[in-house]
Amino acid sequence: MPGKIIISGIGCCLVDLLYTDINFNGDTIKPYLSLERGDGGLTPGHLVFREEFEKYCNISFDQVLSKLTDGRPYIKINIGGPSIVSLINAAQLIDQEHCEVRFYGRGGSDETGSYLISALKQTPVILKDYRLIDNQTPSTVVLSDPTYDNGHGERMFINSIGAAWEFRQEDLDDDFFNSDVVVFGGTALVPQIHDNLTSLLRKAKEKGCITIVNTVFDFRNEKANPFKKWPLGESDESYDYIDLLITDQEEAFRLSGENDPQAAIRFFIEKNVSSFIITNGSKNISLFSDGKFFSPSVLKEMPVSQKVLNDKKTFQGGDTTGCGDNFAGGVIASVVAQLQSGVKHPDINEACCWGVVSGGFTCFYHGGTYLEEKVGEKRSKMIPYYDAYRKQISD
Repeated sequence: MPGKIIISGIGCCLVDLLYTDINFNGDTIKPYLSLERGDGGLTPGHLVFREEFEKYCNISFDQVLSKLTDGRPYIKINIGGPSIVSLINAAQLIDQEHCEVRFYGRGGSDETGSYLISALKQTPVILKDYRLIDNQTPSTVVLSDPTYDNGHGERMFINSIGAAWEFRQEDLDDDFFNSDVVVFGGTALVPQIHDNLTSLLRKAKEKGCITIVNTVFDFRNEKANPFKKWPLGESDESYDYIDLLITDQEEAFRLSGENDPQAAIRFFIEKNVSSFIITNGSKNISLFSDGKFFSPSVLKEMPVSQKVLNDKKTFQGGDTTGCGDNFAGGVIASVVAQLQSGVKHPDINEACCWGVVSGGFTCFYHGGTYLEEKVGEKRSKMIPYYDAYRKQISD
């Protein structure tokens, strides 16, 4: 693909407030754990809205948080959200001279919004249409238990949508659709974009854009009907317009309405998703390409990084917050790099290598976003993990 590649993204952008060392198996948290799907309680790996959580507990969220943390303050405030975190990682890994990453969205005109603007300006992402409006800045309290799942770690998320309710389909201007690549990330937390995703994806394809969708736990639709599959836009026609879908296994189950991994995979193939990658925490990822965007790849699995797992055993600090978002960013960066090199159909296996390494490297710092002190810093630290992973899968 000649010239400068333009990536434009829309979706979840918020402030993460990270609390670590929360015991998910302890007695303190038990009264607040979910008993059935969509009831508003906490579940490892899942997201719940703050308002619904307060109804479930029948006390204020601040009171619950004080109990769960023993009154400790958060250890990190950071840029969060599946859209912006993935785009920041992509921008940090690519050649910025030949690629421009843009973001569209809304924050609130509060102290948190001022922090978010300030932090975003420290990243390579261009705020093409990101404004602060008279509303609360979207935020997520992240509870992290590094010991959960035999030491692999897990998080729980309590989200406030705030100003993201105000971003509408008509707010996306012509520049967004004149991009080479458009990325819809975690749109379930930007409801008016999510509910019109079919139309937006169709328009993007009509304009000749490459379309990438990476998902987030859709508590709004989980709450509305816990036993019905989640909608993605106005209809399942959305899947026809997706060049690459990145989702985790739980989200794949809920989007497909299936409870079996192979049945969920069949759903995406039958719905004509050109290619997809399904992550599964510390377990193997699944990938597939029909050959229309990526070069063809039969359904296969790829492992997580063994070097990351080994290094985590002796590493002090860090958590799993943002692993999936950074995975998506690594995949996006590889796609762009391959297109820039003149490849007509990128290699999904190579893209997944950068995804796996990006997701794994996230475990070595707190929060999803790594703020660089100099250009290329993050990539240089990830190269040894990439080289080790290439050797791992070749062996």
